[in-house]
Amino acid sequence: MEKENKIQEIKGKYVSAAGRRKSAVAQVRLYKNGAGKIIVNDKSLNEYFPIPSYASSILKSLQLAGLENKVDLSIIAQGGGKRGQADAVRHGIARALVLMDKELRPVLKAERLLTRDPRKKERKKPGLKKARRAEQWSKR
Repeated sequence: MEKENKIQEIKGKYVSAAGRRKSAVAQVRLYKNGAGKIIVNDKSLNEYFPIPSYASSILKSLQLAGLENKVDLSIIAQGGGKRGQADAVRHGIARALVLMDKELRPVLKAERLLTRDPRKKERKKPGLKKARRAEQWSKR
């Protein structure tokens, strides 16, 4: 019951964008006329990301745009860990802001918020323990 209520709280027209980081993907819906409500996986932002640095990095693009308490966000984050999800959410919010207002692009690009971090985990190679870690060599 509670999940349905939180999803139904935010209604209206929205701009949708996806953000990615490592193996994490975030689907962001940015509702234009809002009150600053942010819901991540049916939880509040501070409930889902209890570490303050994660929450502050997510809100950075909204602060630069001056839209902290003027838009609502509905976010679905999947895959990876909390850090990867936080960065994916940040990337998705920045992309949604650019779709909403093209004039924000230079500001967000200067802060490197539109750049997708391309680093991923390297695949494991055959005959090795990890991607590059070989078995320890023994002389005897």
